[in-house]
Amino acid sequence: MNYHQLLQLRRHHPGWRLLQADHAPLVVAFLETAFVSNNARGVAASVLEASLDDLLFTLRESEGEEAFPRSANAYLADWAGDERGWLRRYYPPDSDEPHYDLSPAAEKAIAWVKGLVARDFVGTESRLMTIFSLLQQMLEGTETDRERRVAELRQRRDELDRLIARAEAGDLELLDDTALRERFQQLAGTARELLSDFREVEHNFRQLDRAAREQITTWEGRKGELLETIFGERDAITDSDQGRTFRGFWELLMSPSRQESLTAGLERLFELDAIQAMAPDPRLRKVHFDWLEAGEHTQRTVARLSQQLRRFLDDQVYLENRRIMQLVRSIEGHALALRDDSPADAAFMELEEPRPQLNLPMERRLFTPPLKPRLDSRVSLGEGALVDPGALYDQVLVDPARLRANIHASLRGRSQVTLQEVLETHPLAVGLAELVGYLSLAGDGVTATFDEGYEEVVSWEDDDGKRREARVPRVIYLRDGAENE
Repeated sequence: MNYHQLLQLRRHHPGWRLLQADHAPLVVAFLETAFVSNNARGVAASVLEASLDDLLFTLRESEGEEAFPRSANAYLADWAGDERGWLRRYYPPDSDEPHYDLSPAAEKAIAWVKGLVARDFVGTESRLMTIFSLLQQMLEGTETDRERRVAELRQRRDELDRLIARAEAGDLELLDDTALRERFQQLAGTARELLSDFREVEHNFRQLDRAAREQITTWEGRKGELLETIFGERDAITDSDQGRTFRGFWELLMSPSRQESLTAGLERLFELDAIQAMAPDPRLRKVHFDWLEAGEHTQRTVARLSQQLRRFLDDQVYLENRRIMQLVRSIEGHALALRDDSPADAAFMELEEPRPQLNLPMERRLFTPPLKPRLDSRVSLGEGALVDPGALYDQVLVDPARLRANIHASLRGRSQVTLQEVLETHPLAVGLAELVGYLSLAGDGVTATFDEGYEEVVSWEDDDGKRREARVPRVIYLRDGAENE
C-alpha cells in the first residue's frame, strides 16, 4: 500500500471514518454489544432504538446532558447515512418496520479496536500447530509423485498404529488445561470470524444486486446483452476464491452428519472443567446455528437477484407484446382506410394452387352406430353369517394437528430437527399410518427437506406385539420462522 491508497481509504472507507468519529467510543461500544456480541442480524428499528436509549440515559448521567444531545433515532439515522455507512437500513419482505444490520466495514473497525485490548492469555502453540497442519495439507494436495504420496500415507498409518497401541496399553496422551484454554480461544475467535465473513459475502452479493437494478433501470439495448453482463458479474463473484470457499463451507455445513458432529462435540467441550473455568460465552455452544442463519441471509440475497431478473424478463415480454399489438392495430387501420380505394389492377392478389383437391364420396367414413352397454342392476346377496361387521369399525385415525404439535414441540429452541429425533420423544402410536402422516406433513404446512443420501430406520410394535421396521430417507424439519427472517 502506498500513500495515495491510504489517503483514499482515510477519506472514503467507513471503517476509518468510524475510528475518526467524535463519538467513536459510543458507536463502537453500542454496535459491538447490539450486533457482534449477540451474533445478531437484521434488528428491528424499535428494538435498536430502545437499547440505544438505555445506553444514552446511562451515559448522560455520568457525562452530562450535553455529551450526547441527539435522540436515539437521530443517531441511528446518521449512522446509516451514506456519509457514515456503519449501518444498513432496509425493509424486510412483508414488513413495514425498518431494520438495521451492521456493515462489513464497521465490523472490521470494531474487530481492530477489540484487538487493541490487552489479553490476559495469548496462545501461540495452537497457532503454530495450525500452520504446520495447513502446510502439510497444501504439500499433500499438490504432490504429483505417486510413490512419495504412498510413502507419506504409510508413514501416517504407522504413526496411527503406534498411537492405537499406546491407547490400548493405557498410555493416553491428554492435553493440559493451558493447551485446552489456548485451543478454545482460537476456536472462539475463528467461529466469530466466520460470522464476519458471511456478512462480507452477503454485502458483495447485495452490491451486485444493486448494480443489476441500476443497469435494468437505465438499459435500452437488447435484453440478451444485459443478462450476459449481469450473469458474468455474478459468475465472477461465485467463481472467485471467496465464492468457492463460501460454497464449499455451505455444503459442509448443510450436511446433517456434520451438524450432529458439531453439536455433540461442542456439548462435550463445554462440559470440561478447564473450559468452564474460562466462563465462555454460552452462545458459542450453538454457534453453528448462527452460521446457518447467516448463510440463509446470504442465500436469500442471491434469490432476490434472481427475482429481479425474472421481473425484468416479464416486463420485457409485456413491452414486446404491446409493441406487436401496436403494429397489428396499425396494419388493421391501414387496411380499413384502403377498403373503399381498392387497387385498379385486377391482378391485385394471386394464390398458387399446386394441385387440385378432390374429395371423393367413397373416401368418407361410413356411419357406425354407437354401442349401448347393458347394465345389470341386480345385486346378489351372500350369507349374513359370513360377513364380519367389525371390519367397518376397525379404522385408524391419525390427527395431523397432533403430529404437527409434536414437530413444533421438538423444534422449540432449535432451528431444525430430524424425524428420528421427533420419534424418540413422541413414539409412533398407530404404526405405519402415523409414519405416513409425518412424511405428508413434510410437504403440507411444515417446512422440511429430504436427504435422499441417508436412510433412517423407524420401528414400532403392531397390535399383535410384533416389531415392525421401515426404511425412509432422512427428513429434516425446519423452524417456520427461519425462512422469513
